[in-house]
Amino acid sequence: MNRLARFAQLWRTSTVRLTATFILIFGIFSILLLGFIGWQSSVSIQRQQANDIDREIRVLQRINTNQGIRALAFAVERISRAPGPGVYYLGDASGQYLLGNVTDVPVEVLLTPGTYGFDYERADALTDTPEQLDGDAPPPPNSGYAVVRSVELSNGMRLVVGRDVVERRGFSAIIIQSFLLGVLGIILFSLIAGGVTAQRVLRRIDTIRDTSTKIMSGNLSERVPVTKRNDEFDGLATNLNAMLDRIEQLLQGLKEVTDNVAHDLKTPLTRLRNQAESALREGASDETRQQALETTIAESDRLIQTFNALLMIARAEAGAPSGALSDIDVSAIVADVAELYGPVAEDEGIVIETAIADGVHLHANRELIGQAMVNLLENAVKYAKPVGAGQGQITVGLRQIDSRVLIEVADNGPGIPEADRKRVIERFVRLEKSRSEVGSGLGLSLVNAVATLHGGTFHVEDNAPGVRAVIDLPASV
Repeated sequence: MNRLARFAQLWRTSTVRLTATFILIFGIFSILLLGFIGWQSSVSIQRQQANDIDREIRVLQRINTNQGIRALAFAVERISRAPGPGVYYLGDASGQYLLGNVTDVPVEVLLTPGTYGFDYERADALTDTPEQLDGDAPPPPNSGYAVVRSVELSNGMRLVVGRDVVERRGFSAIIIQSFLLGVLGIILFSLIAGGVTAQRVLRRIDTIRDTSTKIMSGNLSERVPVTKRNDEFDGLATNLNAMLDRIEQLLQGLKEVTDNVAHDLKTPLTRLRNQAESALREGASDETRQQALETTIAESDRLIQTFNALLMIARAEAGAPSGALSDIDVSAIVADVAELYGPVAEDEGIVIETAIADGVHLHANRELIGQAMVNLLENAVKYAKPVGAGQGQITVGLRQIDSRVLIEVADNGPGIPEADRKRVIERFVRLEKSRSEVGSGLGLSLVNAVATLHGGTFHVEDNAPGVRAVIDLPASV
């Protein structure tokens, strides 16, 4: 039963089916080729026999014309006794047998000259010739089927010359037998090769299936084995392993996001509940209730801000809808946002400087590019406070280098450690462990999603001191 199931599994594989298709096509082609070669061989032998018959008749006719009946009779007698497939009959004007190695010829052959085929028997007296008795030549067949040509000589005698076709048929049978054995051998070899190949393919597929089963059971660290053959299965295994690495990273990130969401939402929700409870407590003054309501509204706004940021990130990562991208003047957008945050920065004792190139255009979404700039400047205003004495400074830059557009926001704050520069763009990642500062940890994550949506990249680098945030986008063609 297991063997039948294994055979059924082998038959369902593409390798075995392709092998079976190849064998079928090859078998049909071989049979057609066999038939064509056999037919060509038979036609060639038949043509050669017809040419030999015509040549002998011309020779005998020439002997009869030039040397007479005695020379003709001698010639027919000599070639009749020679070993081989030749069939000869010489009769008088009425068709009666005179000489030859056959004595019985159909009447129509003698009456009407032409080409015929008939069964014959050799004369008993001619069965054993001196040459055959000495063992120098194989004996001719005593009977068979002959193809002959009959002619009427100038003196009225009847001459029949032909060839036995049994030898020709035997030669054709040898050709057919050889080709059939060859086709059978190739089919057998193809079946063995197909079975071995299918077994190897199934073994590799079973490895992938076993690995996927372990992964589905919860072991996300499992990977598909990669051999040193560098074949298509190794390429597939490499891609699958890369995909599994990415899935594991995403799941780990999802776990971190879930933990951070739980932490970031639990605190404001707890505050909301406490404020509502204190407002409903007996003896609470109107001032206490009003303060509770104001706090509730502020916390609700923060929650709405967080969810709006998450929604915007999700939309950006899903891709811009049709018609959302257009040709925009990114120079004007960057300048407007920098001007908008000038008073805010001034209130914090921070100076904003700009180095914005004019006339830079992008095929992009205006709203998302503006939101990314707002997030970068909000983040810079929050952290552009030098360690020790000194004034905070923010530099907003826009430049085009060949086919790239670089949007830069730099500050001279405390900066970000090199180990955290990649992690800081992940969702809900906040380097401030106490989380006492206002924020959700989604600002830079949104900037990264916007850059990715537009075919670019976003990275954070050292400004010595401070941080330089760079959005690298492809320029409009």
